[in-house]
Amino acid sequence: MTIIQALGYLSSFLILISFVMKDMRKLRIINLFGCSGFIIYGFINTAIPFEDVIPIIITNGAIVLINVYYLYFKAKNKFFFHKNY
Repeated sequence: MTIIQALGYLSSFLILISFVMKDMRKLRIINLFGCSGFIIYGFINTAIPFEDVIPIIITNGAIVLINVYYLYFKAKNKFFFHKNY
């Protein structure tokens, strides 16, 4: 297994784990790392033509922006980060 493949598997695992989180803040942080890993994976994976990884980069980039928005700009909303809703 190459480092690039390991990054892809780790990113997939982080995104999968984020879906079982009950705490929205932890969910978004873990998902942020997973999506960021996929963006890096898309740029450094030379085994796949770049045109084929553009959807991976765009989709995960959008999810990173959404996660950052909710973590940074919505942090003042206490209800959003309430653990049991």
